[in-house]
Amino acid sequence: MFKTAQGQIINVPDIAKRIFDIIMSDKTSSYEITVGTDSQNFDRTKMVEVIAIHKKGNGGTYFYNIEFIRLITNLKQKINEETGRSLFIAHALLDNLEELFMEKDMLLEDLNVSFQIHCDIGRSGKTSVLIKEVVSWVTSQGYVCLIKPDSYAASGIADKYSK
Repeated sequence: MFKTAQGQIINVPDIAKRIFDIIMSDKTSSYEITVGTDSQNFDRTKMVEVIAIHKKGNGGTYFYNIEFIRLITNLKQKINEETGRSLFIAHALLDNLEELFMEKDMLLEDLNVSFQIHCDIGRSGKTSVLIKEVVSWVTSQGYVCLIKPDSYAASGIADKYSK
């Protein structure tokens, strides 16, 4: 289960409804919906998944989920796990959002909304060799993929909760 930024428990369909309400309150504004995951190793691997909505020029809000899984020490496996989790959540969120908009005879594509996957990889450091593979995977699923330093959902928000 996810939590709001204030710590209230919330599920993905309810997150979709909150995002839907935000967009419907001002359909002429521009929005970024982002999903990202970061992890840190302890005795197990701590995975933090984030869904964020940003109303351009007006701030935004986010939701996060923390899960401890088996220890993953291989960097490529860890990045693949993070990316796979982000894609899974993005698919579920997008399905729920599309259903809400269809109930209003609207399409999400007709609004000024970008849907992005934020990956915790960058051009400098050990993850640089994974950029092509990860970006190709995400874009093949129909999403925009952002990496560091632009991947704030993963490298900013999720990172904060993964420590």
